[in-house]
Amino acid sequence: MEDIPVQPGSTQADFIQNELNFDIDPKDPMTNADLKDPVENEWIDILMNGQLRRKIIKLGEKGNRPNASDICTLKIIGKLEDGTVVEEYEELTIQLGDIEVIQGLDLAIALMNIGEIAEVEVGPRFGYGDIGNKPNIPGGAKIFYTVELKAIELEVDLDQLSVHQRQEIGNKKRERGNWWYMRNEPTLAIQCYRRALEYLDDTNGGISYQEKEGDQFASDADLQGLLEDRMKVYNNLAAAQMKCDAYDSAQRSVENVLRCQPQNVKALFRKGKILHVRGEHAQAYAMLQQAAKLDPESKEIQQELVILQKKNAKDAHREKNLYRKMLGTSKVNGVELKKTVTESKNKNVAKVAWSLIGGAAVALAGIFAYRYTS
Repeated sequence: MEDIPVQPGSTQADFIQNELNFDIDPKDPMTNADLKDPVENEWIDILMNGQLRRKIIKLGEKGNRPNASDICTLKIIGKLEDGTVVEEYEELTIQLGDIEVIQGLDLAIALMNIGEIAEVEVGPRFGYGDIGNKPNIPGGAKIFYTVELKAIELEVDLDQLSVHQRQEIGNKKRERGNWWYMRNEPTLAIQCYRRALEYLDDTNGGISYQEKEGDQFASDADLQGLLEDRMKVYNNLAAAQMKCDAYDSAQRSVENVLRCQPQNVKALFRKGKILHVRGEHAQAYAMLQQAAKLDPESKEIQQELVILQKKNAKDAHREKNLYRKMLGTSKVNGVELKKTVTESKNKNVAKVAWSLIGGAAVALAGIFAYRYTS
């Protein structure tokens, strides 16, 4: 497709709407920040909430911004308000959009051009939050970054990566997901885990099996390693999904593990917990018993089993009472009183008999009264 030049005097927004016939929402903060022509030494409130600001120190190559999944090479220096340097990277490589840096930086870098140097002010909401990042960054800290976007490369196609390269990238994304999970950011962890699975799934990218010794194809051992790493990601993904109360998704994740590794203790434990939350106590107990046999020393499993044992006992008691009601059986002061059909019939017969006797007595009394009074 031939490049369409921007007409002199027109804004980037005009160009996008009129020439490319593309709808934009100028009220969206990121869109608004993206459409503004860059100006040196002017602070821009990217999200319009004071939590993320950017000032260009040196303009880069106009129109040469990274897209999501592009590989960006950066020089970064991060300081606290008192000037203490807490982060410094001469050449940091990240995949944009995969939150391999804090959210504020990920968003700001998307607005930079190659060669641009910018100051980026990141508030705690899009930085390290109330937790901070020990030992250098305290909770609630605002970080002041100087960022240079040195280079941009396209994401490499999966089919061009070796198994070992895929493992390396996939595990890096898994570890980043673990980092977000430990910071109680399960949604961001899920994003990282899903990206990790794209690299660790042997059905993606056309991995070839080794046919001859020395061929540059995946061996059985390579594929087994890929599988084991993938199972780790699915297990971690399930844990993050459970934190978000996404139990259907979490169950699918653990079942992906159990299909390949039926004796995976973590997957059995998490499936047991999912069933527990859903009120399927008997099935949950059975699942956790399997896990306990494989890992009898696990305190977590034993604690969950104790809780479920009590709940199963309550469930059984409720069912017993329900059956009693259905069969017409009740308990009073610990003594069972059976209201059988026969007893009901006997009571009805007795009622009829007494009614007849009473009627006969009334009739006889009437006859005697008639005789003696007439």
